[in-house]
Amino acid sequence: MKSFLKSLLAAIIGTFIALGVCMFLFIGIIGSLAMLGSNDSEPVIPESAILKIDMSKPIAERGNDDPFSGLSSFSFEPAQKSLPLLKAVQAIEKAATDPSIKFIYLTVTSVNTGISQLEEVRNALIKFRESGKPIIAYATNYSQGAYYLATVADKIYIQQDGSAQILGMSSNIMFFKDLLDRLGIEFQLIRHGKFKAAAEQFISNTISEANREQNQEMLDSIWETWSDAICSSREITKEEFNELVDNLKIGNAQSLLDNKLVDETVTYKSIGEKLCTLFDVEKEKDLKMVSLAEYAKAKVKVNTKAKDKIAILYADGEISMSGDAGITASEFCPAITKIREDSTIKALVLRVNSPGGDAQAAEMINHELQLLRETKPIIVSFGDYAASGGYWISAKSDCIFTNRTTLTGSIGVFSLMINYGKGLKKHLDINSVSINTNDHSDMFNGVRPLNAKEQQYMQSFVEDIYVKFTDLVAEGRSLSTNYVDSVGQGRVWSGADALEIKLADRCGGLYDALQYAAAAVSLEEYKIVEYPSSKSSMDKFLEKLNEASVSAYLLTEPYRAFEQIYGELASFNGTKSYARIPYVYEFTY
Repeated sequence: MKSFLKSLLAAIIGTFIALGVCMFLFIGIIGSLAMLGSNDSEPVIPESAILKIDMSKPIAERGNDDPFSGLSSFSFEPAQKSLPLLKAVQAIEKAATDPSIKFIYLTVTSVNTGISQLEEVRNALIKFRESGKPIIAYATNYSQGAYYLATVADKIYIQQDGSAQILGMSSNIMFFKDLLDRLGIEFQLIRHGKFKAAAEQFISNTISEANREQNQEMLDSIWETWSDAICSSREITKEEFNELVDNLKIGNAQSLLDNKLVDETVTYKSIGEKLCTLFDVEKEKDLKMVSLAEYAKAKVKVNTKAKDKIAILYADGEISMSGDAGITASEFCPAITKIREDSTIKALVLRVNSPGGDAQAAEMINHELQLLRETKPIIVSFGDYAASGGYWISAKSDCIFTNRTTLTGSIGVFSLMINYGKGLKKHLDINSVSINTNDHSDMFNGVRPLNAKEQQYMQSFVEDIYVKFTDLVAEGRSLSTNYVDSVGQGRVWSGADALEIKLADRCGGLYDALQYAAAAVSLEEYKIVEYPSSKSSMDKFLEKLNEASVSAYLLTEPYRAFEQIYGELASFNGTKSYARIPYVYEFTY
């Protein structure tokens, strides 16, 4: 009877899950097909138009125009499309010389892009303005990042009852040791580099002085980049600007106007009138606006006639050996081989947006890149992050481009061991007994801490990898190992500082790196090809189905959940060494 009831319960739950999945799939397909039907046509650009750039629309590393993307999250709503960064920059460049585009109308009430990508868009807008065409910026309220971008404009407007919060840069780090002690979980951190703060939050309840120092200097450098740009555009000194910020004198629209941070306060009606005057029409209905995404679709085309190619390899995410997300050696190594063996590909632009990860996987990817570099130049472009393992795969290249707000460096290594034995005893009354053939057979079972000899053993692995890391950087950057060690030690640098200490060559973004690569191989006409191939949303959807079936199984066999949790803890055995930034910084802007 017990077996029968168990089978019946499994069948009922499975049926409900299957019905739910089918419903989501049906709705998703119908919605996606409807989107396909409505968005297939190419936009028509009027002979005279305003290019409207709404920064609330996402701009991403590679973008997303998959009509089935909503399926992967079982969403009733179609996923919001994002514009690839490269296309956004190329579109702004084309608009600068396109006689049909009269000016740019920049709306920046909210900003939906990364901090380094924001810098790339701003630099593209500077070049547009240098062509002689104006940029008008408007927002109901300005966030800090929105205002930074808006200062590229000839005129900055704000809603008359709007406001701005410009407070400077800040980061917040949480420390978990006290909580872990209460849970009976202990971490042991083995690292090289006094600034290598990765996992420090698990072994301490407060920040180390070295970690505080590197965070302070990094934030100061990013703020310096932003305040330089703002003050230069608004013709005020940094001393004046920081005095306003420190004394909370920037708030409502009138305070912005009084301090010359905006040109005028407006109503929704009056901003329309200003656009009409600039566009030389009488009524708002006669304003002809084209969005950045529409303009890019119409004007940024793949050069299908070109035989020669430049490849862009997007290294986006955490580095690991395998998996379904991030930068995996199992996916990237074959992709690099494919690029190397394609004789029509003349150069590679490696776009790195990574906090690092598995040191072994990083070295495997680096090895394949060096084989490719024997026949083709590698030009690197840094995104928001190019740290630790992300820097590892970048160092031995022909030229490195960085944005000033990129977080990079973090040349250091660590291993992390977990001991959850006390927690098993404290919370579950589980005792663990190890039976060993040798003195250290149970070293990585996770139920006891490492002893001094075992810690020394693990330290030797970390030291060995650190030496390899610094030697690799020294060779790739034509620097001495001692110098690399002096700027290494796990320290995180801003892109602006990286240029000063020779960890990067040029200030610029992805488009700049692409142009440099083309010049390096003397190409005027070329086709851009992107790697690795993006996983389709249908593949992601099928993965979700598999996850749902596993969840159903755990519901009918609850004890399996405990087995799964224990298995995941046991797999965290500290045998890997990581070249990774301390944490993923998230800036509020």
